[in-house]
Amino acid sequence: MYEFDEYGRPLRVVAVTHLAEEGALTGTPTIMLDPQPTIVADRITLRPLRKSDKGLMQHYAGDERVARYTQTVPHPLPPGTVEGVIDRALAPDRTEDVWAMDGSATELGELVGIIKLKRMEPVRGVQSEISYWVAPAMWNTGLASEAVRALLDANPHQADTIFAAVFQDSLPSARVLTNAGFEYIGDAEAWSVARNAKVPTWTYLKKL
Repeated sequence: MYEFDEYGRPLRVVAVTHLAEEGALTGTPTIMLDPQPTIVADRITLRPLRKSDKGLMQHYAGDERVARYTQTVPHPLPPGTVEGVIDRALAPDRTEDVWAMDGSATELGELVGIIKLKRMEPVRGVQSEISYWVAPAMWNTGLASEAVRALLDANPHQADTIFAAVFQDSLPSARVLTNAGFEYIGDAEAWSVARNAKVPTWTYLKKL
């Protein structure tokens, strides 16, 4: 029923709807995203990245415990990686929106995690992919669930369907998705840059 690419993303839904592979991005029309909103949740605010986030992002993303559960964060973290992430997130022709989980208002910290939403097709309001990581000091506090629910409620891409893929050894990430109403749709594999290996994944979707 579902086919997956090398990143664990669905390529086909009910053998009809084809989704873009990781790069949306190569060989397809440029996706111009709307201005990125700030989204207020209970304990955190989801806000666009800024240059001053470099230090905390480097600190947390450089932690192997964070990197190993993401597909794209390398470990060790090469110089310039975080600057590149911030520059791409602030670019007018960016292909995904990246929010800092900012807990300043509740004294949790200026940046306690990252959550991203990537348009999967060059058509507004169809399908996006969500991904996230949280600083280890904030694990098991419900912040990831709070961020995911806030982003789903705001639905800034006006998407009809949100997809997500998590590594099968990251059970807390899977629980975040199922608790937010995501439906499991299949197993796949995705490359982990930090592990330098393919890792089994679970893929989920949520209809909005």
